[in-house]
Amino acid sequence: MIGPREISVPFRPIPLDVPEGMKPNEFFNSPENLADLSNNNGLLVNDEDLLFYRKALGHSNEFDCSIIYNTSQKILNPLGRPVRRTQVPDNVKNVWNRMNQIIISFMLEQYPNPETHLVLAGEASLDSTWPITSPGVPSIRMLHNHFIVFDKQQLKEAKITDTSNPNLTDGGQHSLFAAYMQEVYVEFLSSLDLKILKPMSGESSSLALTGYPQGLTRWEIQGGIDSLKSIDFWHEYDQILKGFLDFYRTFFAQVSSRNSGVPKNAYFPQEIEKILLFNNGFLSAAKKVRDKCLNDAKYASDIRWQPAFKQLIYRDDQGRLIVTISQNSIGNAITELLGVVVKRTPDAEGYEQSEPALIEKLLKVRSRLIEADLGYGIKTKYWDK
Repeated sequence: MIGPREISVPFRPIPLDVPEGMKPNEFFNSPENLADLSNNNGLLVNDEDLLFYRKALGHSNEFDCSIIYNTSQKILNPLGRPVRRTQVPDNVKNVWNRMNQIIISFMLEQYPNPETHLVLAGEASLDSTWPITSPGVPSIRMLHNHFIVFDKQQLKEAKITDTSNPNLTDGGQHSLFAAYMQEVYVEFLSSLDLKILKPMSGESSSLALTGYPQGLTRWEIQGGIDSLKSIDFWHEYDQILKGFLDFYRTFFAQVSSRNSGVPKNAYFPQEIEKILLFNNGFLSAAKKVRDKCLNDAKYASDIRWQPAFKQLIYRDDQGRLIVTISQNSIGNAITELLGVVVKRTPDAEGYEQSEPALIEKLLKVRSRLIEADLGYGIKTKYWDK
């Protein structure tokens, strides 16, 4: 049966004491918690403040790790920390991209068969004005990337979850994009100068098990994994993000103020003026949202006025590498774009059954990062440097 899956993933309870009066998400963003993350689960760090670590509260015990741009010691204001790649210095982004390329290559090498394993990597970013304690806000308000592998047999055996599961919905915002602006959205993103990323039509790259992604614009990475070794790919990957950000900002600027112009600091101002601000469907959709905001306080309160997104690379059933991007929905895991909802279950024994194999793979990929001069190892009670 095709449909979104919900899997249960055991984890070892984290021995963290959240100070009285603080909510967990508030504590997760503190320098104290990030230091604990590094000391207990850190695998590698470099001079660019990029920390490679094991996910203690993971999405998969097959393979799961992250890179975070850990600015917690240097920027104490959580609202002032970079939350997306466009806010990162070029020298840091260069190292970030190289780390991504090596980790994704390792995943595809370890799991070469698209019929048995789902491989994905990507990031979720949020509206920086969104309160830390609101539902769906990523627990750490800093740029971080996820690298995840799921066993497709586990997904096949997992229960079908309700499509109205809050983790699979987005408060109606993406459906609004799809219903009223799909054509102009595709037209706008098609105006980008892309050579490696090839636009895909239809749902041919959706996963047979889940039927997801649904209604999202997608691009095939021509040349597969070899293209990720080219800086040109990462420039195009950023172009997709910049195009999405321009579309998002322009739309919600229209929602906020009728007949507003091209947003300041737009990446593609000419395309905005030619394609978006002269499109009746685009402006009509903005009016619908504006009118609803005027009459529905809760709906207006839930609007993310600043860009919030998920962007990821995944391998489809045919073995192609696909890029997609979406608004960041109420659920905050990138896995949900592919129809996989993760229910984390405290179960130390269950986690420890898969821990040795997981650590072995993480240490292997760490050694490749060290060899490529991308950082130095961190010692924890679970592994040496």
